[in-house]
Amino acid sequence: MREIVTFDAYGTLVDFQLGPTTLKILADSGRLDLDNLDVDEFLDDFRVMRFQAVLEAYRPYHEALPSSLRNAMRLHGLEYRDSDGEALVDAVPTFGPFPEVPDALRALKTRYEIAIISNTDDNLIARNVENIGVEFDYVITAQQAGAYKPDRQTFRHAFRTMGVEPSQVIHTAQGWEYDHIPTRDLGLKRRVWINRYGRPGSADYQPYDELPDLSGLPKLLGC
Repeated sequence: MREIVTFDAYGTLVDFQLGPTTLKILADSGRLDLDNLDVDEFLDDFRVMRFQAVLEAYRPYHEALPSSLRNAMRLHGLEYRDSDGEALVDAVPTFGPFPEVPDALRALKTRYEIAIISNTDDNLIARNVENIGVEFDYVITAQQAGAYKPDRQTFRHAFRTMGVEPSQVIHTAQGWEYDHIPTRDLGLKRRVWINRYGRPGSADYQPYDELPDLSGLPKLLGC
């Protein structure tokens, strides 16, 4: 029976430098006074706004991301310009993989098919995949599904696209609210949490394996 290891991309495979990039865009424009801004609070609000955006009616990521930035900036009294959102979207495809990711993926490919299931647009993720430098069997996006994770429609679209049952899928992701909460009851073969930031887990969403990064994944999955 075919077995496929699926991955969230941003934050799991790709070092998603959204926070530092956002701060640089605003600082370069001269509109970010770090002395008068609670940066951690601002970035956390931006994170919440992004999650809120994917819970709404689907729109492309290149629209949802700037809208989330605009809302977070307004919340903190910062002037938003269209060029801010455009610069942030343009930066997303430039992000590369975490250091251990390419070797771990190559090891997994000796036994499994590998795939991406990502909350993004096709044209954005294409460059990120090039940056990883490993060929995936499938790259499935929210654009293709017409929905964002945590909507289960995204996962069900992925299963249909790959031609597999959930019981053939090992899903690996850093995102808790995007990936591990919605997949608890989908009947997956296995779930692996890449807990890069040392966050607390939850007994309510077991069973899942937990690793600090991808380096231990091939051994965990018998490669």
